Amino acid sequence: MQAVIMAAGKSTRTYPLTLTRPKGLLPVANKPILAHLFDALAGIVDEVVLVVGYKAEMIREHFGDAYGDLRIRYVEQTDPRGTGDAVLRCADVVTGDFLAINGDDLYDPADLARLAQADQAALAKHIDDPRQFAIYEVTDDDRVIRLVEKPKEIFSHLSNIGAYKFPYEVFDILRETGASERGEIEITSAIQTLADRGGFYLVRAEGYWWPVGYPWTLLDVNAWYLEHVMEGQILGEVDPLAQLNGKVYVGPGAKVRAGAVIDGPVCIGPGAEVGPNCWLRPGSTVGPDCKVGQASELKNAILFEGAKAPHHNYVGDSIVGAHANLGCGTVTANFRHDGKNHRSMVKGELVDTGRRKLGAIIGDGVHTGIHIVIYPGRKLWPHTSTRPAQIVQEDLVHEDE
Repeated sequence: MQAVIMAAGKSTRTYPLTLTRPKGLLPVANKPILAHLFDALAGIVDEVVLVVGYKAEMIREHFGDAYGDLRIRYVEQTDPRGTGDAVLRCADVVTGDFLAINGDDLYDPADLARLAQADQAALAKHIDDPRQFAIYEVTDDDRVIRLVEKPKEIFSHLSNIGAYKFPYEVFDILRETGASERGEIEITSAIQTLADRGGFYLVRAEGYWWPVGYPWTLLDVNAWYLEHVMEGQILGEVDPLAQLNGKVYVGPGAKVRAGAVIDGPVCIGPGAEVGPNCWLRPGSTVGPDCKVGQASELKNAILFEGAKAPHHNYVGDSIVGAHANLGCGTVTANFRHDGKNHRSMVKGELVDTGRRKLGAIIGDGVHTGIHIVIYPGRKLWPHTSTRPAQIVQEDLVHEDE
């Protein structure tokens, strides 16, 4: 069986992280989202058809033509016109019934295996407040009656989570499907057609599902994965005077120096240097070839490859992009004195993040000056920089963004 994975989008909601990489290459526990999807599909399908567009060359370079035993084929969607259009572009390379899956979500392998056994179906999950999703109305035996995008009236809590088992005939339906109000060909329209013809069902997800909608969602996904999936293992060097507590992964070639205190779950990537005399708190991931040095503290934070927090840094509930460098004394504030949720600017609007603790989202190649403070929820665009002792109260963005 084949699986079509839709990974062509630009994902402006996850800026600044996706200004320099496609969303599918955002890391969770030092492994790209797409790699986690491939792992979940292992043993279920033997070939993946990746629909790529935005920064497609980065995905091709990273994965090549295979991932383990999975063959990988690529289909271009350079002018994205919706999820239905993404699937339709695969008509010439798909040979039979197939899975179609969002390329920026993490799914439980057992749920995907159950979905693959269905004739034609979609994964659905109970969501308490489903107004931001499409929801299903079904019969008692879970046959789909209708599917409604972002409903004003909540008539069901069975939410569409972007994973489907389609018959090959869905390509004919998609060719006949008109564009939506957004000017796109929607998968949901094809599902409604299949439902109207009878025989399209739901498979209720019993395991995890993690959509990555915003940068701070990555913090939640990463912390959950470290706690529930990652296995502790020491493959690098750990000084006898370092203290490791709980579940800790230390990658090959990594070094943990004297005085470092690591309270798991924590993941340290290959070639990273941690210490001396620093503190890594639960939920933190240190990427390959990173540096966390003297008197620095990470708490529920993610450092992408090559990032450095080398001297007296506090990085709380924050993401630091690849090869960024935090000047001595850089602090990411992460808590409002009034205890309310943090808000963050996304596409010109302040969005409630749902988090009472949120630090900074720092893009690739950022350099901060010494003794600076970054306000909660602020974003620093790739390759921006700050002055010494600066207080960053607003997002630092490129003029053309």
